[in-house]
Amino acid sequence: MNIDQFDFNLPEDLIAQQPVNPRHNSKLLSCINSELGDFHFYDLPNLLGPGDVIVVNDTKVLKAKLIGLVNEKKLSFNLHMKNSEDQWYAFCKPAKKCMKNDEVYFSKSFKAIILEKKDHGEVLLKFNFSGNELLDKIFKYGITPLPPYIKNENLENEKHYQTFFAKKIGAVAAPTAGLHFTKEIINTLIKKKVLITSITLHVGAGTFLPVKTQNINDHKMHFESFEISQNTVNILKNAKLNGKKIIAVGTTVMRTLEATFLKFNEIKSCSDKTDIYIKPGFKFNVVDYLLTNFHLPKSTLLILISAFSGEEEVKKIYDHAINKLYRFYSYGDCCLLKRKGNVNKI
Repeated sequence: MNIDQFDFNLPEDLIAQQPVNPRHNSKLLSCINSELGDFHFYDLPNLLGPGDVIVVNDTKVLKAKLIGLVNEKKLSFNLHMKNSEDQWYAFCKPAKKCMKNDEVYFSKSFKAIILEKKDHGEVLLKFNFSGNELLDKIFKYGITPLPPYIKNENLENEKHYQTFFAKKIGAVAAPTAGLHFTKEIINTLIKKKVLITSITLHVGAGTFLPVKTQNINDHKMHFESFEISQNTVNILKNAKLNGKKIIAVGTTVMRTLEATFLKFNEIKSCSDKTDIYIKPGFKFNVVDYLLTNFHLPKSTLLILISAFSGEEEVKKIYDHAINKLYRFYSYGDCCLLKRKGNVNKI
């Protein structure tokens, strides 16, 4: 398939620069059985039933952008995946200014050495701290790595760019579909007996990378680490047995659940890594509904939702969203999509 099939024109003023307040006042566009419905996020409890399961990602965003000196030149390093207690993979900019075995100084006492240099500016950093000490240093010297389309840089972004569920440190980007949830909405969902459970997928910087190949099949995904607990497995299996809906909050949850089923032919508790690339033709086995923000053109996320709901359906949804002035991307509005066809039992 050609990447141009996943392109669209978006007016720049529809790119959200900050979230609405309160967050649950964001707009929600539902597409159920090809019928479009304009709602607000606070209407979500009315769209679900008792026993339905919402699955969220509880990863927490790290201040993963570090500015360091290499041979007295200032470079930025966007951490994207932990390799060990003292090593992280990162994207270096400008990449041509760093080489294997270079030392990087983030402060007088906080430094790293470049163990490897790969394609597209990717490097492997070995720090002089490890474990929690390293995390403390990253939080002290790092910057929250906002997507490049958010121009509004202020201290509030550190608070805005975390979800209500964030607790396990390791992501370099927020699972943005979770940003709409507030305590009030969660309480309403619980009163309605909608179940909320979690997985952890540490979102990597690869989520910002566009598809640069003309044929979408030639694009390579980066690995991301994830965890699924036995408690979540039990909740999901029980929901399927009782004919209830499983709603993935965001593409990270979708990728985690479907990658696990693909590997084990069932949902099971595990701690693993995945580079799953969901594109049209993919056979879904777990998720019934997807709650997700509006994505960038020519992105793997837009390709994923096209696989889930159908290319023509997604074009209809996005045309409607643009015409109705929905806000796009990380701080924007969201949509609730139903899976095209039936989902297998897990």
